Amino acid sequence: MVTLLLPLMAMASRGPDGPATDPTHRPRRRSSPNQDGLHALGSRIEGSPRPGTSPGAGKNDVREPTFDETGLQKLGAEIRGKGKPPSHRAPKRPYRKTKRVLLTLAILLVVGVAGTAGYAFYLNHKIHRIDVKGLIDSPTTGADAGTENILMVGSTDRCVLTVQNASYGLCSQGVNGVNSDVVMILHLDPHKHSVSILSIPRDLFVPNARTTGANKIDAALYQGPSQLVSAIDQDFGIPIQHYVVLNFDTFANVVNSLGGVKMYFPMPVFDAYSGLKELTTGCISLDGIHALQVVRARHLQYQGPGVTTSNPAYWPFENSSDLARIRRDHEFLRVLATAVAKNGLANPVTDTRLVSGVAPQLSVDSNFSFSDMVNLILNFHGVNAGSAPQYTLPVAVDQNGSYLYKGGSYGDVEFPAAAQDQQVIRQFLGVNATTDTMHGGQLPDPSTVTVSVMNGSGTYDQATTTSDALSALGFKMAGVGDSAPVGTQSETVVYYAHMTSADEAAAQAVASSLSGAVIMAVDPTQITDGAQVTVVTGSQFSVNPPASGATATTGGGVTTSTSAPTTTSTTSANSGFQAPSAAVTPLQPWDPRSCTASGGEGT
Repeated sequence: MVTLLLPLMAMASRGPDGPATDPTHRPRRRSSPNQDGLHALGSRIEGSPRPGTSPGAGKNDVREPTFDETGLQKLGAEIRGKGKPPSHRAPKRPYRKTKRVLLTLAILLVVGVAGTAGYAFYLNHKIHRIDVKGLIDSPTTGADAGTENILMVGSTDRCVLTVQNASYGLCSQGVNGVNSDVVMILHLDPHKHSVSILSIPRDLFVPNARTTGANKIDAALYQGPSQLVSAIDQDFGIPIQHYVVLNFDTFANVVNSLGGVKMYFPMPVFDAYSGLKELTTGCISLDGIHALQVVRARHLQYQGPGVTTSNPAYWPFENSSDLARIRRDHEFLRVLATAVAKNGLANPVTDTRLVSGVAPQLSVDSNFSFSDMVNLILNFHGVNAGSAPQYTLPVAVDQNGSYLYKGGSYGDVEFPAAAQDQQVIRQFLGVNATTDTMHGGQLPDPSTVTVSVMNGSGTYDQATTTSDALSALGFKMAGVGDSAPVGTQSETVVYYAHMTSADEAAAQAVASSLSGAVIMAVDPTQITDGAQVTVVTGSQFSVNPPASGATATTGGGVTTSTSAPTTTSTTSANSGFQAPSAAVTPLQPWDPRSCTASGGEGT
């Protein structure tokens, strides 16, 4: 979906300057006929009787819309704020072009609106609406009032494709896994008039990816979108307002509708898994399938300097395949946004191809209404998509090979990096370190939070030293104990009992006091000693030191410090995990990138 939303905003940035629509309904300086027309169209599609029904018809008593030419002309006039059908020879005035651009943005975003009531109704109802539990209402008060987080997922489900494509792998041949190839969150802030993106690496190991327990986060989608939303809410404290999922066909159709995109390949590259095989360098035109091969490549090989063989099988592999793909995905979004802005969406042929190609393949949550989509465009029409911040959640990559957890093998995984993750999430959401990111307001004072600690790694006296360190930070300690180790390497999990504002905020307060491989999770069965929060320790974590002059702990017991407090810390000698990755990483020399206007290498 981000492939739709960001290009929309890039195109919208060419529209008139002006304040964003205020969701609190404070007076605006003025509204344009185009804006009024869009709002009216939203109400008409969602609230008015559908074509072919009477005002008293039942909800399900509908028939397919008819495409009456007179009605189409009237609606076209309504959208333009006029009282008569548009002339076939309209004056070529700048404001007329601007109106068409903004209208077309709404067409693309809702993937169900065109210049006709019948066509709008028809395409809007082609979008699949799905029931997603766990979505949070947008806040109405406070500094984050009106902000929204849209979870955008790229699904690997081949079996849902109407037409099977061998380029993607065939469902009939057993390629039937359902995972989230891409997990991105789009944050929209109408007050700051800002947009930002956060990517969550698909191999990140989380404690409640599934209802049955821990797994990589991309595995959550197998149990449906509600489970993925739940994992993100509970583990990272990021509230999700809307959910959008697209498949391979949706992505390819967007690119093809624009006539393809161009990317510059500084080196020949190859990926046997995604099908990418570009053996030439320079500015290359990509259709939908080949663009998909670029963004899905996570086993990339490249012919760098000094590599003389022309056989891609012998080219070197890049490191950190999961993170490298996200890096290239972010670059592709910039390229796509530029292509939309350059080609324009005011071409009726492009509009029709894009709308009709995307609508049947797009699924959104049932509460993501037509009006919501139109308001989104009206609120953010001035945003420059090319400069929107794009973050990747920092992770520590496991270098041991296949990760073992409770005797099961999970392949390549990544562990969280608590301190870095919390900093990036707050930067992404635009809040400070004392804010409850999930529900708003301030995090509770440590003295109001009761905590128990369970030794989950088997390290001698770990629960006691950790409890002492948290006590030094002001938390009320309820008790210590032991929990069966899950493996040689393990995350530290901050458990809380319920997804209520009080429990979740208490868990955030504790998690914010820890560094290393630490993550939150909801599980009332893990709560011990009547505590509000239970910390099950892992193999790689530390308790942040208290302020100077307070009591701190280290390895074997309690120590008093007056100037340079230490911290309790546990790190396995054979951890095999890399240092946490960066939130923003530059392109590598072999990565495809933008082309200049003359066909050269972009920056």
